[in-house]
Formats: sequence, structure tokens, C-alpha cells
Amino acid sequence: MAEAVMKRIVDENGRSEDFEIDSAGLISYHEGEEADPRMQAHARRRGYRLTHLSRPVRTSDFRHFDLVIGMDDANIDRLRRLSPDLETDRKIHRMTEYCINKVVDHVPDPYYGGAQGFENVIDILEDACRGLYESLL
Repeated sequence: MAEAVMKRIVDENGRSEDFEIDSAGLISYHEGEEADPRMQAHARRRGYRLTHLSRPVRTSDFRHFDLVIGMDDANIDRLRRLSPDLETDRKIHRMTEYCINKVVDHVPDPYYGGAQGFENVIDILEDACRGLYESLL
């Protein structure tokens, strides 16, 4: 979902050529699968179309991308363990570091929170992605 939100922001600002945005997970169990149908439905209501297929984080991601963003402490810890060296370790950040209006310390897992859980995650990601975009200007 964060990938779709960030892509929309850079597209709306005419900067899609300036950014490469991708998404990857820390569990390869869902590799090659689409987003959860519930997340897709909530995203559609806000005008997002989720087309990305799940893939696991790769060591090469740490060298290829300028930032590697985790959603919560467990993600950050796992990303730090996967990071190949101290230089790439500095690229790891928590998504909520970039929140402008929301006061949250992590992006919660929406899968057990019902419809409101999915809406809350999208709210947080829209806020954090706006802040992330602004931090990159």
C-alpha cells in the first residue's frame, strides 16, 4: 500500500521520473501474490489500484535504493539483520518518522483490526508518505 501512496504523490507532483519506488516484504510466504483482497477494496475506495505482487527484501535492495523503510520495530530489527554493512544500515528508516499530522510510532498490521484497521493504515501511510516526499525535496 505504501508503494501506491508514494507513487501517487510523486505522480501528482510531476516527479515520477525522479523516483524509483518499490515494495518488498520480510516474509517470502506470500511471494508472487497480490495484496490482501480487503486492503485492495479499501485502497480502491480511495482511488488506489494495488497491482504490485509480493516479493521478499533482497540484499541487493540495500545497495540499489537510497532508503529502506520499515513499518514497525520488528521490521526495522529484521531489516538491520539483513543489511549487508553499516553504510546500507544507515538507509533504514521507520515510516512513521515522516508523519506530519499523525502521532504514531508504527504502522500497525491491519489484518486483525477489521475494516477500521485497513482505513487506519491508509490514513497513516498517506500522512507519512507526504512527509517522506517533502523530506526528499
